[in-house]
Amino acid sequence: MGLEVVVEGLTKSFGRQTIWRDVSLTLPAGEVSVLLGPSGTGKTVFLKSLIGLLKPERGRVLINGVDMVNDPERKIYETRRLFGLMFQDGALFGSMNLFDNIAFPLREHTRKKESEIRRIVLERMEMVGLAGQERKLPGQISGGMRKRAGLARALVMDPQIILCDEPDSGLDPVRTAYLSQLLIDLNARIDATMLIVTHNIEIASTVPDNIGMLFRRDLVTFGPREVLLTSDEPVVAQFLRGSRQGPIGMSEEKDAATLAAEAALQLPRTRVPEIVPQLEPSPGMPERKAVARRRERVMSMLPTLPPPAQEAIVTSLLPRRRGASL
Repeated sequence: MGLEVVVEGLTKSFGRQTIWRDVSLTLPAGEVSVLLGPSGTGKTVFLKSLIGLLKPERGRVLINGVDMVNDPERKIYETRRLFGLMFQDGALFGSMNLFDNIAFPLREHTRKKESEIRRIVLERMEMVGLAGQERKLPGQISGGMRKRAGLARALVMDPQIILCDEPDSGLDPVRTAYLSQLLIDLNARIDATMLIVTHNIEIASTVPDNIGMLFRRDLVTFGPREVLLTSDEPVVAQFLRGSRQGPIGMSEEKDAATLAAEAALQLPRTRVPEIVPQLEPSPGMPERKAVARRRERVMSMLPTLPPPAQEAIVTSLLPRRRGASL
């Protein structure tokens, strides 16, 4: 099973510019979480801070008893091996074929024999639907295949935590749908904790157990998917609708005068899309172990959640008894 990730009071700045401040959340063990936010809100910086590649000024990131912010570099380096990181562009070496790209972490960080490396690489390539493609160069395959190759490379060290940085970037809607299903199937197979950074509403609506959102240097919300998907928080509703009306502007957040002018116009609000069912593993895949754990966890917090989220959660439990997923 994946590991729980506890983030407490995390604040990150570059010079005088605060990227985000006092971010606290918990990624439940083995569950899939999504972090949303407009472009430029520091989502990738957050991923790099979790894994210890960037140092926040304040706060803690606790994983298996290790603080990825404040502990000695030796402990952080050892804990970093528990992660698999899928980069936004795949980050493949253009001169290496897919097999060598995917094998790279094993050759760099382990003393495994080539026969064992070959077994692991081919198994991970099969897992992401790339069987038989090991001799192809990155320049010879599609963007979607490069994404899957990057995911296979993230899996070769048997990570307990997988971080995906905008896995949908550059993909068309059909390939994004295939990738979404692949991530759910992967969680069913290895039960790893997963955090996906994206601004894709389709992924956010169908893939995760939990959703958070960054805006104006703050974590607006983080919790069960139903909380954000039923939220009437202006910035959340605007983001889900893809509307120009709301706090998010073209470059930065809108100023108070612009928001007041919009309010005076009394523009009708576009309806927030209804909650669609969460994706289930493909036929032949094992059940996601996270489903039962999540159901117990969410039901224990149900009285503390907003009424619309409570209603959505209870409604989603009804079909669960006939085999669907919460």
